[in-house]
Amino acid sequence: MTISLKSAEDLAGMRIAGRLAAEVLDMLTAHVKPGVTTEELDRLAHDHMVTVQGTVPAPLNYAPPGYRPYPKSICTSINHQVCHGIPNDRPLKNGDIVNIDITVIKDGWHGDTSRMFIVGEGSIAAKRLCALTYEAMWKGILKVKPGARLGDIGHAIQTFAESSGFSVVREFCGHGIGHKFHEEPQVLHYGRPGTLEELVPGMVFTVEPMINAGRREIRELGDGWTIVTKDRSLSAQWEHTVAVTETGYEVLTLSAGSPAIPDFVTAQPAALAV
Repeated sequence: MTISLKSAEDLAGMRIAGRLAAEVLDMLTAHVKPGVTTEELDRLAHDHMVTVQGTVPAPLNYAPPGYRPYPKSICTSINHQVCHGIPNDRPLKNGDIVNIDITVIKDGWHGDTSRMFIVGEGSIAAKRLCALTYEAMWKGILKVKPGARLGDIGHAIQTFAESSGFSVVREFCGHGIGHKFHEEPQVLHYGRPGTLEELVPGMVFTVEPMINAGRREIRELGDGWTIVTKDRSLSAQWEHTVAVTETGYEVLTLSAGSPAIPDFVTAQPAALAV
């Protein structure tokens, strides 16, 4: 396995790409409401990326081996859709939950992040799933520091999610990122502490747990992209791009409109190396 380590200059470029990806989500926030279609959200995001930011929407026509080209500029995964949902003309309804996943390319660097949105008034169960999935992501991020192992991240996420009565999707994981959309290493959201690759400064990867309210089993729809829960239970996902620093970690996908960082993170003495 070859893991590319980013220099200080590389990280400067990735900070810009990461912030711009997050700012697309900031822009979309006011538009996520009952009656809007995910196709309209895709159009708004595409125009903002290309016209305002001068970025390239990385998902558009992305075609890893074995996949047909992805036809849209963002991913929108609704309710029991786990990931890679394709925007369409179905209006969002009051109570829906939707993950919007944004990846932009700026000056050759990828910025990758996603957030959950509750459309209108969500149920207590939906709000709890979205909130605890957000916390699970941060539980994993807190484990990032030189000398730690990738298994530490997965273990922290898995134990937190399962202790809350939820399950962790295992077929999809976080990934290294940089000049390429998906690089080594793979970042599992389950596992045993002290296992897998050791973290060293300059590694950059995503932490993006997919947490199901029901069982963890999933299936792929006929479009070749959309993944759903087999039992049709709700699924949530949050994603940040994270760099390993000399002393801990730096989250590269924060913006002015990012959701508040949990109190258990900000209480850590060396929480954010920014």
